[in-house]
Amino acid sequence: MADDTISLRDSFTGVKVVVPQHVVHRNFPAETVVLNLQTGKYHGLNPTAGAMLDALARNGSIEEAGAEVADQYELETETVEEDIRRLCASLLERGLIELDKET
Repeated sequence: MADDTISLRDSFTGVKVVVPQHVVHRNFPAETVVLNLQTGKYHGLNPTAGAMLDALARNGSIEEAGAEVADQYELETETVEEDIRRLCASLLERGLIELDKET
């Protein structure tokens, strides 16, 4: 598990997370629905993951999004950042986010 955490941290260090224009999402009480307009595929996120995606869309930074969500849910920032990295890996695999190298 520790090796997975390190590789995820390395994968998302120094990048900005971007929700591309071909991806739209909407929050509902029980879930967030994410639609990739290019593929037509819907994806459902639980409310916490939806809050993470919203924070990422606003901030672009895993660290800033992690701090925001940690504050919202009264959790440890480091734990939330780790969860956001896992979410980003899943969203990236599905074409729902893109990474932009920060300069």
